[in-house]
Amino acid sequence: MLQAIAIDDEPIALEIIKNLAAEIPFIEVSACFTDVLAAANYLQKNKVDLLFLDIKMPKLSGIAFLKTIPHPPLVIFTTAYSEHAVQSFELDAIDYLLKPFSLDRFLKACNKAFEQFEFRKTRQAVPSAAPAMFIKSGYEHVRVELDDILYIESVGNYVQFVMAKQSITSRMTIGEVEILLHSSAFARIHRSYIVSKKYIRKIDKRTVWINQKEIPIGEAYLKGIEKIIKNK
Repeated sequence: MLQAIAIDDEPIALEIIKNLAAEIPFIEVSACFTDVLAAANYLQKNKVDLLFLDIKMPKLSGIAFLKTIPHPPLVIFTTAYSEHAVQSFELDAIDYLLKPFSLDRFLKACNKAFEQFEFRKTRQAVPSAAPAMFIKSGYEHVRVELDDILYIESVGNYVQFVMAKQSITSRMTIGEVEILLHSSAFARIHRSYIVSKKYIRKIDKRTVWINQKEIPIGEAYLKGIEKIIKNK
């Protein structure tokens, strides 16, 4: 069961989310908020697995609010506007629901959240310093030494593990890879890239260089880059 809360400045929108969630057995909406500051206070005191979050709100936008949460729960954006879709996925949103949405579209988003929730649970026991892992590529499981990985790139529905002498493609999401690695030796620097810190050759304002490969830095990951530079 995923414990969820909903934040929207329109009470009618919150009522719709509550009614739709009541139809789904693995989602429980424990609280609803029209005020983001009240929601922030609730998040500090309660366990929340999933956040239904509107984007355009009077005090603070949903995207700005999400950036204030140090360790945010899974997030599904609910909004009447489509122009923030790319930015929301840079923040690893599970889904982006455009109002008005139907039960089947709502259920699809919730199913994605539940899959990610279960995936995270199964990976919690993975050792943080595992020297190698097996990556499923086609019908094979290929052993890859973590020290050999230069960077990982998301390409459509696949990710590519890039090493000095070879690349391995696997059907995974970049978020799943981030959990699978579970290592401080790697850093997410863009919605499509994870890099090995040891192979970073230089960093400029919006770019990281891994050998001769120029990799962009996503706006949502700039603070993480600052920590790398300061060796934190």
